[in-house]
Amino acid sequence: MGREVVRSPAKASTRAPEKKTGAGRGVPVEEAALVHPPAWSEGGHTDAIQHEIDGQNVGKEASEGMADRLDRQRARTRGPWSCSLLTLATTAFAIMMLATIVRSFLTLQMDPKGCAMSYMMPAFAHFSDFDTEHTRFASKYSLYLYREGGVDEDTRVKGIPVIFIPGNAGSYKQVRPIAAEAAHYFHDELREDSEAIGNGKRPLDFFTVDFNEELSAFHGQTLLDQAEYLNEAIAYILALYHNPHRSQREHGLPDPKSVIILGHSMGGVVARTMLRMPNYQENTINTIITLSAPHARAPISFDAEMVATYNDINTFWRQSYTTADPRRNRLADVTLVSVAGGGLDTMIPSEYSSLTSLVPDTHGFTVFTSAIPCVWTGMDHLAIMWCDQFRKALVRAVFDVADVRRSSQTLPQAERIKALRKRLLTGMESVVEKAALEQEPTTFLTLEHSSTKIMSHGERLVLRNIGGSTRTRAHLMPIPVQPFVEGSKLTMLTDQTLDTGLNNGSVATLLCSVFPPTGGLGGLMFAINMDVNPNSAGSTRLACKNVASDVSYLPASTNTSVNAFDDAPPFIYLQYDLKDLHDYQFIAVVEQTTEPSNGWLIAEFSSGADNTIMISKGHHQLLMNGLRRRLPAGGPMMTELKIPEVHSTLFAYYLHVRHHKCESQHEEIFSPLLRQYIQEPYESKYFVNTQGGNINVHGLSPYMPPPLSGKGATEGLSLQLWADPTCNSTVKVSLKVDIVGSAGKLVMRYRTVFASFPLLVVAVVLRKQFKVYDTTGVFMSFSHATDQCIRTSLPAVFTALTFLAVALSKATQGPWARRWFSNSTGASMEEIDFTINDFMLGTSDPFFWFLVPLFGVISVGICIAGNYFVLTITHLLTAIHGIVRSLTTRGDDARTPANAFAMTAPYQRMVITGILLLMVITIVPYQFAYVVLCIVQIATCVRALRVAFDDLSGQSYNFYNYAHSMLVLMLWILPINMPVLAVWIHNLAVHWLTLFSTHHNLLSVLPFILIVETMSTGSMVPRVTSRVRYITNISTFGFALYAAVYGVTYAYRLHHMANALCAWLFIIHLSNGPLSLAKLGQYLPRSRGASGSASQGGRHVKKRP
Repeated sequence: MGREVVRSPAKASTRAPEKKTGAGRGVPVEEAALVHPPAWSEGGHTDAIQHEIDGQNVGKEASEGMADRLDRQRARTRGPWSCSLLTLATTAFAIMMLATIVRSFLTLQMDPKGCAMSYMMPAFAHFSDFDTEHTRFASKYSLYLYREGGVDEDTRVKGIPVIFIPGNAGSYKQVRPIAAEAAHYFHDELREDSEAIGNGKRPLDFFTVDFNEELSAFHGQTLLDQAEYLNEAIAYILALYHNPHRSQREHGLPDPKSVIILGHSMGGVVARTMLRMPNYQENTINTIITLSAPHARAPISFDAEMVATYNDINTFWRQSYTTADPRRNRLADVTLVSVAGGGLDTMIPSEYSSLTSLVPDTHGFTVFTSAIPCVWTGMDHLAIMWCDQFRKALVRAVFDVADVRRSSQTLPQAERIKALRKRLLTGMESVVEKAALEQEPTTFLTLEHSSTKIMSHGERLVLRNIGGSTRTRAHLMPIPVQPFVEGSKLTMLTDQTLDTGLNNGSVATLLCSVFPPTGGLGGLMFAINMDVNPNSAGSTRLACKNVASDVSYLPASTNTSVNAFDDAPPFIYLQYDLKDLHDYQFIAVVEQTTEPSNGWLIAEFSSGADNTIMISKGHHQLLMNGLRRRLPAGGPMMTELKIPEVHSTLFAYYLHVRHHKCESQHEEIFSPLLRQYIQEPYESKYFVNTQGGNINVHGLSPYMPPPLSGKGATEGLSLQLWADPTCNSTVKVSLKVDIVGSAGKLVMRYRTVFASFPLLVVAVVLRKQFKVYDTTGVFMSFSHATDQCIRTSLPAVFTALTFLAVALSKATQGPWARRWFSNSTGASMEEIDFTINDFMLGTSDPFFWFLVPLFGVISVGICIAGNYFVLTITHLLTAIHGIVRSLTTRGDDARTPANAFAMTAPYQRMVITGILLLMVITIVPYQFAYVVLCIVQIATCVRALRVAFDDLSGQSYNFYNYAHSMLVLMLWILPINMPVLAVWIHNLAVHWLTLFSTHHNLLSVLPFILIVETMSTGSMVPRVTSRVRYITNISTFGFALYAAVYGVTYAYRLHHMANALCAWLFIIHLSNGPLSLAKLGQYLPRSRGASGSASQGGRHVKKRP
């Protein structure tokens, strides 16, 4: 550590330069000129002397001007409001880009809202006896039973237990719409259905938990507390069914041994956490349905325990399903379904609801509400709890898996997942089994030739005005024989209700094979002409299966349709791959009604070469040229365009469909219908009467772990287009990237970036300030240092990070990355690294390299704007302080500069600091102490600015700039600490005083306390002129690098890195005391220049005259 060198730059600069004389000694120039006048200038001797004097005066004036310029330069360097044109331009560009992104997020690529309102008459029964004898959280949480007024008001349990878990800041009352629908559905429909009662359907007992609207998304310990309480609640609930005074259960039914879990938002994560807790009782949970729950990763990474809990729970679930021994799988009987709201959910990215990295498709799946039959609309984070269409589908799905005849209260696992897929998926997914193909023939169809039309091979069946005939008619479509092109399909679309054997639909569709007439065939018999003798030679007998169980529902698309969720009867769609029909010879379509109607039906066989178009275009091609395809006239009814490269959540597209007018003499049967879908997660969106629309998918997303199956990229976007094939008209499809609309997709995926990248900028600016200070003794203002960094270091840093992002994205796909993961974890080369997308941009696609400089520029602009905001606040507080001071003191005292940093007694400072430290250890979390420190630092900045205004010295401005820069750093760290502090304050509000064991770590805030307390005395950080100064340089640079690489995934560590930086600065402060860094510098190697500088800094330099 070198001491200040006493110099007088202005006086030193007035000395005239010296030159060697003949005697070899230096003398001033003017003396040399007088002693040795030139021989040739005897007559002009006086003029020469005058010329020398004039030159000396000019030199003095130049020296004084240079000194003035140096003073002005130092003033600009220290001036907090300094701002260059480049800084203004950078800030303006950053604000413009940020405004564009926010505007796009709020106004563009928005899905329509189609939820209908739900109504109920709620009543809640509180279980006051679930007290401290059962759980240590009895004073904090409460348990209720829901009952619907006017339907079921008996508070005794009687049916199948279902527990609702609210999410972050959620209320137990949010269960009302779903529980009310369950009560009405059983009371109005199932209660009178003898078959449903025989299959074990009983009312649902909905229990709900009051967490006092706790902030479970912000705090890992809160998540664990809720899971522990719920496991104890399950034990209590199951015991209720054994108590004859509390139960109205039918005799002969087994007592429940498990419950169904329904979790909203973070409640879904709590549900999965319950199975990991030590107090979980085996097999008490077997079905979990979550709504808008962020399973894949934590919504925010500001709490270390939250990140650790997520890692532990997700690892537990992955290892359970990937274990080689099924007997060791504790989750073998657990079925998990995750329902996502889609683009309208602005609380969490919907792709976080994906289960592809956690659960195999044999035990769970993820579905979007826009794909669920007869729902067909996205919904926001709260609407998913009350949306009328969705609650109906959800309640029916729960009843589908319920079976009161079993102690588990549900169907076996395999049947359970099959029932949930059938109810919640479209039916066109590959994982949905075709039930009719597995059944035995149930229909014996006898056909009279005069009432039967046998289509020729490849002929399309088109029925208009179904029921126009006076008798029942059958249409037989021969199934093509193998070989056929891969992807060939049977498709059928109608607006009529299909006969299921239980209802009297207007049309029956059967899969038939030739069956020899025997008298022993049972089942339903269709006699097309009842007067015809079935044994006559003029009839044909077929063994058939009814395929009504395999149909899918599509939203009705007519020339008056607007949205998929319009209140209109849906279309019925049937689709089979021809390879699944090799055991059958005919498709039979039977018109059962004889009453004329406007109903229609179209059925056809199509080749895979005609109905599927594969488009191989990458991001660059789609961005530059878009996509255009012309579907020729006479094509199949359903055409599918597959675009594998369209799978990123960061792109939005606009689709345009141009459909020419119908060229036939008939009117168009139905308007074009478009389905946009991806597989895993199962997301579908429909566009009725389509001319195009906004296309965006929830496929590959930043920071998402890879699939559990180990597969690479998804199959990409698929577009299914249904158009009336009888019109014989062409359809033109064009797809182009919506660049501005895509900008809004960055908000949900990269929100945390704007908490980490600004800290990168702040760290680089601090590095610049300390580097200049240690060299020149001038502590630059944050504004001036930012301007200098924009010109020098920041462009270099962002360029290097851009290359690093590209290199990492490519490296993660290489074999050496797998070897590194295998060596570092001890895992095999085949195991999946689920942390592969945790750093930088969170994506392995190098196409998105431009996001690094984009976020960098925006972060620079945010830091500049934030800096000037803090400057404004401190200057206002300083002005208020000055006014108050002038009003409370006498005139003479007011004009006298006050010592704003009057030293308090050391013991007083030690007592105050000790009290704060004791509170951190015992009562308050360190986040509370951090907020107090921020307030103290603001006061320090105000006092420092007051002193600088009073004496206008360079040292005063040095200290103010130093205090201000540390305040800026602390304020950027503050948002990381606020969520946990909010949880603590909430606990105080509900009188829950249990300590946060993980947040009373004194070392997490001690360096902050020490540095803030030191600055509050007006102590300026000493200069470091030895090689020790490189530690400051490396520390700030490492801080900046970590903020860029891991700041998003592990944001909580940024607090600890800033804490470590403060510890180092406090050590530098100590160098003015007994522990000097100069002594440490003696043990470090020095260069010759550095040694000379240090030795010069270690002594006083005498002023020259």
